[in-house]
Amino acid sequence: VVQLVESGGGSVEAGGSLTLTCAASGAPGSFATQCMGWFRQAAGKDREGVAIISGSGIPSYADSGEGRFTIYKDFTKNKMYLRLNSTRTDDTAMYYCAARRLSSCSGLAVSTFDYWGQGTQVFVSA
Repeated sequence: VVQLVESGGGSVEAGGSLTLTCAASGAPGSFATQCMGWFRQAAGKDREGVAIISGSGIPSYADSGEGRFTIYKDFTKNKMYLRLNSTRTDDTAMYYCAARRLSSCSGLAVSTFDYWGQGTQVFVSA
């Protein structure tokens, strides 16, 4: 994966749902062999990991999204998704798609990811 483009952000009322999409492009076959993830950065805060998924599709979540968010890949479309359910106002942030060169994931640390998209804004209103 070389290029990542996010979409799907927008405004939603607290308790609502939203699905973010990450379109990946790069070396043939790389999408299925790389760990990818979703991160977010709220105004005035550091970027933090939300969810990651291994090259083979095994997900892992930060506590903030456990039970509310779902990360998954569509291998036929080279796309990764993040479904946000039961949204809260503190989910408001810029959401970023990221990828590692390796297929295995090594936690949610920002520094372990090599490629980044430009982000898509999510705003959750009370």
